[in-house]
Amino acid sequence: MLKKIFVLSLTVILLQTNFVFANTLNQGDKNMTRTDICKKNYKTLFNGEALTPTGDDPEMMAILQKYIFGEVFTVGDLDIKTREMITVTSLAVQQTLPQLKAHINGALNAGATPIELREAIYQLAPFIGFPKTLNALGVLNEVLKERGIETPLKSTATVKEEERYEKGFEIQNPLYGDEIKQAMKGLPADMGTDVARFLTEVCFGDFYTRNGLDIKTRELLFISALVTTGNTVTLKSHIKGNLKAGNSKETVTAAIIQCLPYVGFPNTLASLKVLKEVLNQE
Repeated sequence: MLKKIFVLSLTVILLQTNFVFANTLNQGDKNMTRTDICKKNYKTLFNGEALTPTGDDPEMMAILQKYIFGEVFTVGDLDIKTREMITVTSLAVQQTLPQLKAHINGALNAGATPIELREAIYQLAPFIGFPKTLNALGVLNEVLKERGIETPLKSTATVKEEERYEKGFEIQNPLYGDEIKQAMKGLPADMGTDVARFLTEVCFGDFYTRNGLDIKTRELLFISALVTTGNTVTLKSHIKGNLKAGNSKETVTAAIIQCLPYVGFPNTLASLKVLKEVLNQE
């Protein structure tokens, strides 16, 4: 009996100690300055020191690093891996290839897998075209080879040639219905029907059906692509699609804000206004 009481008392003490220790860590995190947070995140992503007085423009780099890694990274509930995946998507869309290379490395350091990054870039093809997608894939493969990772990576395709439309429609319809088919009606020689079919077969059949990323993540990354291009019409549809796919309004908001340092205020503010319109209609 005494032994049981002792063990119980010891357990309570340990739990209380852990609780106090955890609270101390949380208090410490809350008390960190943006400079502290910047250095911590930068170290995680790039295995280096932020805010060093080196290079031709150390002042610009200090402003950039503290703003991105010390402030924007604290907004919302996104983990650091997701933030880097969003960033990689935005940079691939912009074709800012030197920065893309750095952030592909950062995403890998944050826990993203090579296949996740490949899928994030693959799925951009229907949105930005194949030439830009191939440029981004070239950067990814360069990074992988530098890290000693063999390419090509394993296939994650799941559909047969004759299933592309059927399997694509199974994903597309719950999220978007037939809005593209309706929008393409009335084109000469009914060629809009072909365009709507291509969208179902390529965007959803060829890419969304692949393993490596779930639908929620694919939709969230597309938010980044559309914020970057400034295409608020398509963004409106994909905000609705994100909510149907299971992403919360808070997550979508944080994803848009994560693009801010890379695309600037005009595109980001316009996107946030569209988000508010959609949420007000829900």
